[in-house]
Amino acid sequence: MTNFPVTASTLSATALGTLVKHQYNLTEDFNCSLFRTGINHTYFLKSKNTTYVLRVYSCNWRSKQEILEEVKLLELLKRNELSVSYALKDKNSAYLQTIHAPEGKRYAVLFSFAEGGKVRFIDHETSFAIGALMGKIHNVTIHKTVARVNYTTDTLVHKPYDFLKTYFSEDLPELKFVKAQGEQVTNTFKDIVLDDIPKGIIHLDIWYDNMSITDNREITIFDFDFCGNGYLVLDVAYFCMQLFHIETDKEAYELKVKEFLKGYQKQRALTKQELDLIPTAGKAIWLFYLGVQAQRFDWSNIFLSENYLKMYLGRLKNWTSFCEENPNVFIV
Repeated sequence: MTNFPVTASTLSATALGTLVKHQYNLTEDFNCSLFRTGINHTYFLKSKNTTYVLRVYSCNWRSKQEILEEVKLLELLKRNELSVSYALKDKNSAYLQTIHAPEGKRYAVLFSFAEGGKVRFIDHETSFAIGALMGKIHNVTIHKTVARVNYTTDTLVHKPYDFLKTYFSEDLPELKFVKAQGEQVTNTFKDIVLDDIPKGIIHLDIWYDNMSITDNREITIFDFDFCGNGYLVLDVAYFCMQLFHIETDKEAYELKVKEFLKGYQKQRALTKQELDLIPTAGKAIWLFYLGVQAQRFDWSNIFLSENYLKMYLGRLKNWTSFCEENPNVFIV
């Protein structure tokens, strides 16, 4: 019987373990296990004393060139002694493994393991340290580019709206809101003299879920899957917005976000224009990731719905209202 076609699959951890142990000359005591599925699938390879992370990219999610550009960025950051999870070469000095899955060609990359754990509720000192690490990364990536996506208002707000139209009527109030917010983002970016705002390579997804923190506040940032070219303040704004959603006590939030910005500015000063752009830049990335969820709807059958859309946009409205009511929150 011919195998029935699939759009996505979860690869065998046992088979991947055999492949990786062979390609990377790992000892037989390494065990491979699935950590989680998602846009990409993550596996852990563990021995008694060592852990590696295997990322298996979804079919047609990233091109070979895009992945190698991500790897090249990680090598640059590693050479500058910055704490990031980096890609490892196999026995043939190759970074990519090509796997012929039922749905088509998928790529896999083995990464170093980020020591520590995910810390959702961070203290002031950790907020400062995260800001400092982001600032150090930006000092390396400023004025540089990678052969990947350019984060403009088109990619951040206009294309996401088009993705959403696939699933929702343009007459839906929530979709009208998305369109209006996208127009507001575009107009704000036009009104600011953007030529004076530094550009470079950005991560675009720095928040607690993409970093590990040890008990000594040693921080390692990972998952550069969305890295690309854009204004450095986009990274700053997205972290500020994510911290806002995590920290329910807004007085505590103000203290923590100011520590984050102090840590960042100890490494790289933010201009007034950048600070003024934080509310809108955060909104732009929030809309971008809503578009990603629509673009990658195939990995969940309940995730995208009108109820979810209302909840997600409700958080955006809370962010906007807070920033309007507290215009000095990002001034340190």
